[in-house]
Amino acid sequence: MSARKKVTIVGAGMTGGAIAQRLVEKGYCDVVLQDEPSIVETMHHGKALDLAQSAAWAGFDSAITATDGWEETAGSEVIVFTAGAPRKPGMSREELLNNNAAIVRDKVTNAVRHSPDAVLIIFANPMDAMCHVALGASKFPRERVMGQGGMLDSARYRTFVSRELGVSIRDVHGYVLGGHTDTTMVPIVSATMVGGVPLTSLLPKERVEALVERTMKGGAEVLSLLKTGSAYQAPAAATIQMVEAIVLDQHRLIPCSVYLQGEYGIKDVFCGTIVKLGTGGIQQVYEVPVSEEELSKIRAAAEANKELIGLLEPAKA
Repeated sequence: MSARKKVTIVGAGMTGGAIAQRLVEKGYCDVVLQDEPSIVETMHHGKALDLAQSAAWAGFDSAITATDGWEETAGSEVIVFTAGAPRKPGMSREELLNNNAAIVRDKVTNAVRHSPDAVLIIFANPMDAMCHVALGASKFPRERVMGQGGMLDSARYRTFVSRELGVSIRDVHGYVLGGHTDTTMVPIVSATMVGGVPLTSLLPKERVEALVERTMKGGAEVLSLLKTGSAYQAPAAATIQMVEAIVLDQHRLIPCSVYLQGEYGIKDVFCGTIVKLGTGGIQQVYEVPVSEEELSKIRAAAEANKELIGLLEPAKA
């Protein structure tokens, strides 16, 4: 029997498949791809078999399997939920919200029945609202339910800063807090450092503002270039860092969506901030020093998420 810990990825689309590939090649956990045969038929089984066969040359020993059900996911330490439907032409925001809420609610309920001690990472959109759905469906403490958005948005922010300055992205330290939409995310310019130098001392205000705007529209930019489908490589890489921090108990300080309980003057709603991730999920929540303008935007992001939550239909008995 494998001594490696188990990670389940719910949803085997482009993002789920990319997460599975990056994760299994790390070699520190076994991976289960869970999806519904009525949605993707046998695709998740095909992806798992294809990845398993890559081990001969990629050189990993981790197991990668697929399942239509939930028994095989039992005992997972981390479960990543990527499943969700995209917005279709003519579909209202409320319809998308409640369609995905029903999917997330069902899958979370089934998953936690078999893995009652798991940490949940939510990927489905609208992400902050789906975190709220997952928290309610799982009945877990806030430490074990989180949203991925801040990691992806921060990756885009750091990429644009790195390219603008012509420096290594490894020396760009900046984070995006707040919400995970193109109107609610908050790049924290006041704390962005490049090799220990404040970003605001390296670029004029108008260039910094342009980088912030591009970051906030980062997902739409990739979508417009791909034409079909949305980003999946950067989201996968971002998610892997969260999984790794938990499975390997790394005590990483990273941005993600968490159920705030007084931080920034915000209570009982998911919003992005810096947390410490390790065994058991969120080990500490940090209230980051931000400017007054940034604080106002973070609070506005929380209010926007409260509005979305107000549009959620109650769970069916």
